[in-house]
Amino acid sequence: MQDFPAFETIEGNNDLGLLILADHATNRLPPEYGHLGLAPSAFLRHIAYDIGVEPLTRALAATLGAPAVMSCFSRLLIDPNRGEDDPTLIMKISDGAIIPRNYPMTAAEADFRLTHFHRPYHDAVSRKIAEIEQATGRAPLVMSMHSFTPIWKTAVRPWHAGILWDSDARVARPLIEAIGAQPGIVCGDNEPYDGALRGDTMYRHCMKSGIPHALIEVRQDLIADDEGVAEWNRILAPIFERLNADPALHRYDVHPSRTGPYED
Repeated sequence: MQDFPAFETIEGNNDLGLLILADHATNRLPPEYGHLGLAPSAFLRHIAYDIGVEPLTRALAATLGAPAVMSCFSRLLIDPNRGEDDPTLIMKISDGAIIPRNYPMTAAEADFRLTHFHRPYHDAVSRKIAEIEQATGRAPLVMSMHSFTPIWKTAVRPWHAGILWDSDARVARPLIEAIGAQPGIVCGDNEPYDGALRGDTMYRHCMKSGIPHALIEVRQDLIADDEGVAEWNRILAPIFERLNADPALHRYDVHPSRTGPYED
């Protein structure tokens, strides 16, 4: 277990003031957990990770020269994009799949997963944000990469990408406009999910301290192969670079969350 990393940090130029995150980058598990009682094929599905996000994050980091932090464990083990008190932190059932080793669960096991996976990932994000702040003397721009299924239940999702945000629109609005201006691209505004999620990664690391940020969702079928990843790197990298060059964005500005008062 000690040899299984909770996170990977891709080193880049902290002076750029840009950080890329990938909460659900991989479908991997420590060998001791097997497949959590599921068929191995379950880990090829979106329930285990955000398909396409790891290669896209690596491509963006390489193109921009920016640092990135990615989780190294499946969201089925514990979800890093959930607060520690969120009932969906460790899923018992996901899109119809019951996860046998997640229920019943002892308090000791839940705490073990928090201590060895969830918290180390968030500690790595906090460290990298602090390093960028020290290098630049200003707020970093944080971009969190995710992906979504083209169909949910029976509903076809028409968006090619979506930008999720809570109440701080400084990055979200220009991102939506820039991505939506690409030929043939439909960009959702808080679609296919609502970006106001108490305790999630953006809430924890950005909303509470006023750091400019956005969560970018790309439809999974569009980044499921090398060609798709290359195309979305081509689309997103210059947009990220352009936004990051705006000094007005690199300011701390705390906005009240739509989820209610901030926790201490």
